[in-house]
Amino acid sequence: MTKSEKKMPVLNYKLTYTAIIILVYLLGRGIPLCGVDVSAYKGLTGDAETLLIQVVGGDANQYSLFTLGMSPYMLSMIFIQILTVFRNAGKRVRLSPKRMNRMQLVLTMVFALYQAVMRVQQLHFKVSGSVLVLVRTAAVAEMIAGVTLIMWLAGRNRKYGLGGHTILIYINILDGILKTLIRHSILELLVPLAVAAAVMAVTLIMEGGEKRIPMQRISIYSVYADKNYLAIKLNPVGIMPVMFSTAFFMLPQMAAAGLHLIFPENETIIWWQENLVLTELAGIRVYIAILYVLTIGFAMIIISPAGIAEQFLKGGDSIMNLHAGQETRRYLTRQVLGIGFFGATVMGICLGIPMLLQLKGGISRELVMLPASVMILTGLWYSLDQEVKVLKSFETYKPFI
Repeated sequence: MTKSEKKMPVLNYKLTYTAIIILVYLLGRGIPLCGVDVSAYKGLTGDAETLLIQVVGGDANQYSLFTLGMSPYMLSMIFIQILTVFRNAGKRVRLSPKRMNRMQLVLTMVFALYQAVMRVQQLHFKVSGSVLVLVRTAAVAEMIAGVTLIMWLAGRNRKYGLGGHTILIYINILDGILKTLIRHSILELLVPLAVAAAVMAVTLIMEGGEKRIPMQRISIYSVYADKNYLAIKLNPVGIMPVMFSTAFFMLPQMAAAGLHLIFPENETIIWWQENLVLTELAGIRVYIAILYVLTIGFAMIIISPAGIAEQFLKGGDSIMNLHAGQETRRYLTRQVLGIGFFGATVMGICLGIPMLLQLKGGISRELVMLPASVMILTGLWYSLDQEVKVLKSFETYKPFI
């Protein structure tokens, strides 16, 4: 048997590695923080906020080692992306990947520390008095250690497994959906599941659809030259804005919680703290606004009309009936903004309808985030399916020697 025949197939290897990562992650979710009174959380049912937190958090009850989950990492990623865009704009010397990773690590720890301090104020502990301070400090340290371990697990899975860092979010969402479905009757689930099915269909259409812009390439001299085009997905950033808006939505919540500790009697701060939730109209508006900003912003960053226009100018290619340079850049910018706005509107409608139905009593508060969870789950599954197909195709190739 040759050396190549003894090697484990790439897909099997990645599946095995990811399974080990998931097992370690699930074990970490079952480890309670130091001194937490676990019995205080028995029998508690979730709501929209619980399912929202579980999308990026580690566990629904929020008292385990992985309480903070992926949220500090996702928040830092957003800020680093924004910083990179402004920092690199018009500059020849850009931030190196090593420096960006170092900045993101520092920012992640800052967010983790703040979130841990805020969260520890809400936990129920078995002890009281002077010992409580020590126990809370230990719990904060454990939560930060949990974030560090999650980042390491996500990094290893991104390098050797399937699904990258999103596989942990996938497990969180799947777990949350299953627990939510178990707690409700078929009659209660009829409307949410109907909305979720429609959201799933729309997500698949958006993931597979694309806008094709006719192009002229100087390197193509054949009958296929008139069939060349620049393809832009109808939802160019996928369901990433939904996940990141979930994490970003926690920022005003954390800010309101922090201000409430400093100014406990301030009525304005109390109002915002009570209304910055997905069961109130103000919270829904903030969430949808964040979704719009992130969808359009990520579309501009990932597609980069300026970068494409510059490549066309250097390579001699062009869009049909447009001059290279500024005219192409302005055209692509309009197209990307329009596509980003369209994608944000579609996702906003899909997520906003169940939230508004919940305000009128049409959907239970615990089920309002079910369509959003299904949307994220569908998008992640689509990406995972594409990755598996690529690996299967890779394994069909045979070595020459």
